[in-house]
Amino acid sequence: MAEGLAATAEGQPGGSLDRLASLLLLAGLWWAGALLVASPQLFPGPAQVLGFAWRAIRAGDMPYNMAVTLARVALAFVAAMAVGGVLGGIAGRSRRADRLIDPWLVVALNLPVLVVVVLCYIWVGLNEVAAILAVAIAKIPTVAVTVREGARACDRDLDELAAVYRLPRGRRLRRILLPQLAPYLAAAGRSGLSITWKIVLMVELLGRPNGVGFELNLCFQDFNVTGILAYGLGFAAIMLVVEAALLQPWERRANAWRRRD
Repeated sequence: MAEGLAATAEGQPGGSLDRLASLLLLAGLWWAGALLVASPQLFPGPAQVLGFAWRAIRAGDMPYNMAVTLARVALAFVAAMAVGGVLGGIAGRSRRADRLIDPWLVVALNLPVLVVVVLCYIWVGLNEVAAILAVAIAKIPTVAVTVREGARACDRDLDELAAVYRLPRGRRLRRILLPQLAPYLAAAGRSGLSITWKIVLMVELLGRPNGVGFELNLCFQDFNVTGILAYGLGFAAIMLVVEAALLQPWERRANAWRRRD
C-alpha cells in the first residue's frame, strides 16, 4: 500500500512543480556562476547559450544534427534491448547457457567503450553500420545482465503450472514470462537510454560527419564553450523529455502489477 501511495504521489502536480523548481534553481546557480566568472568565452551564461541555440535552430543546423543523433540512438537502443533481452532471458532460464554466456558478458562489460568504437570503425569502416554496431555492442552486456537477474527471479511454480496445463510456448512467453520480466526490461531501458546517447556522441565525435557529437568536436576545436553547452544541454533536454514521456510511464506500467492488493 505504501508503494502505491508513493507512486500516486509521483503523478500528482506537486511532483512536477518540484522538478520545475529544481530546474529553476539549477538555472539560477548557472547564471550566478557565470556572473562570478565574468568570462563569456570561458563560462557563458544562460542568455548567451540560448542565443546561440536560437541562431543554430534558425539556420537549421541544430535540428538536423539532433535528428541524426536521435535516429542513431533509437536504432542502437532497439538493437541492444532486443539482443540483450534475448541473451539475458536465455542465461537466466538455463544454467548451462548462463555458464556459456557469462564469460562473454564479463569480458564485454570490462572492455572499454573506446576500444569497441575504434575496432568497429577499423573492421567495418567509417559508416553508419559501424557506428550503430559499436553502440549496440557496448550496451548489450548491461541489458543482458539486468534481464538475466529478472529471469532468475521468475516464479518457478508458474512454469510448473504452465507445464501441467500444457500451455503453448508462445502463450507461456506472453502470459507468464514477459509480465515477470517487464520491470527488469523497463529498468534496463530507462538506465540504458542515457548511456546509449552518450556513447553515440562519442562515436560521432570519432568518425561521423554529422550529428551532435560531430558539432561538439567542431566547437571544441574552436574553443567555443557556448556552442558546446548549447548542443550538449539541448540534446540532454530532448532526452529528458523522451524519458518523461515514454520510459517513465513504461516503467510505472511494468511495475503496476506488483502494487495490486
